[in-house]
Amino acid sequence: MSAQVHIGSTPADEKPGRALLDAIACVHPLALLVDSQGQVVWLSDRFANLCSEGSSVIGRNLREALPMLSHPEQSFEMLQQLTENGAVLRAPVDLVDHFADRQPLEISLLPLGSVDETGPLQLVTARVRDEVLKCVSDHAILESLPDAVLCVDADGFLTQVNPAAEQLLGRPREALLGAPAALLAADVEQLERLMVALKTDGVSQLDLTVRAAGHQKIPVGAHVSPHPCPNGAARGAIVSLRDASQRHATEHELGRRNDELEHCVATLAHDLRSPLVALLGFSRLLRQDFGDKLDDTGTHFIDRIEQAGRTMEALIHDLLELSRIGHPAEQPTMVDARAVLMQLAAELKPRLDAADITLELIEDPPHVYCDRTRLYQIFSNLIGNAIEHMGDEGDRRIRVDIIEEAACHRLSVRDFGRGIALEHHEKIFEVFHSLERRREGHRGSGMGLTIVRKIAEIHDGRAWVESEPGQGAIFYVTLPRH
Repeated sequence: MSAQVHIGSTPADEKPGRALLDAIACVHPLALLVDSQGQVVWLSDRFANLCSEGSSVIGRNLREALPMLSHPEQSFEMLQQLTENGAVLRAPVDLVDHFADRQPLEISLLPLGSVDETGPLQLVTARVRDEVLKCVSDHAILESLPDAVLCVDADGFLTQVNPAAEQLLGRPREALLGAPAALLAADVEQLERLMVALKTDGVSQLDLTVRAAGHQKIPVGAHVSPHPCPNGAARGAIVSLRDASQRHATEHELGRRNDELEHCVATLAHDLRSPLVALLGFSRLLRQDFGDKLDDTGTHFIDRIEQAGRTMEALIHDLLELSRIGHPAEQPTMVDARAVLMQLAAELKPRLDAADITLELIEDPPHVYCDRTRLYQIFSNLIGNAIEHMGDEGDRRIRVDIIEEAACHRLSVRDFGRGIALEHHEKIFEVFHSLERRREGHRGSGMGLTIVRKIAEIHDGRAWVESEPGQGAIFYVTLPRH
């Protein structure tokens, strides 16, 4: 929204902030916005209809517009309260309407942040003074609830608060009753989210930052549900707030520790690679320069050194990949699964030929919503795992399929080898877990299936296996559709 919305009480459709203004007008029918220069930039239709000067006050300084009050000195009291307290709640004023009749109102002024290129704004809401508050509830159970609960009437004003709400917001009940629900929002973004939730017919659950006394901002989990009013009046709402400060602190601490762990893994991998490169380099030189002088035992020792070095290299690589999964830089897109599978088939052909295994791919797979590198890793690890653990007997085939379901794509990699006992179905997804001792030529690091499951979970999917001994194994991965 910008200061150019001076054209009338209802902003044009193309103006930014329209959703916010519509939500405010729906929740608080008597409302206006004032910019940092004190000019009225927006006026709700109902407020315009009530004012003696109508929507002509838009674009005028608030001080100049205040003669519409029957007692102009009231404006100075409000502005003084705004300067001293940062907000004005339930200030009594007398407004002159179109028929020159005096309308007793209660005005609340709330500071807001900037909206788009506009500077800081102030929200002014009003309700008819001495009007009986709607949707008032006096249930004892409300008083004893541990969560903060506030009742909002059809015009967006608080009609009931429990002790937990007083404690959370740091304001006494007397100051909250009759105050606009907009008081709860800490800034413009939070205000729009709250207004939309209040005007929604269904139940809304959202994370919100509320404004407490002393300009304190508190993160909460909010539950907003419509509430029918007595005598067939327009519905209000019940707002339940639960302090989420501890949860946010815990999440921040977990994020910090995760960053530290990722940095530690990266540093460790770098430090380990230097001596590993030297070890593999000298072992190759030893084979080249002195291989003809070594007996079978010496040659076997060099083979074991190089094999251990390659295993360590794979471990370092997979550790880094495991720590990087879910990094914010990853961008899931609609990936051509056929291109990924064809690339893998070409890369794995030497291993497949050496093991006399046929790889069967789906002819026309659908596009899958995933980060391309992660989709490659899923298939690479699952197919590689099937090659490694198929065994020497049985049907020498690996079948890859992608099934398009209503809510997800289900990827599957099936082999017809030795199978997996039920008690190992979950253990094989654990880091470094292997069903057999490492043997010569073993390529795995023990983290392939762990990587597959983590990729699936990061994309809000899951990974599992279905298998019986002697019946082969089918590994499944679901990835939600975009």
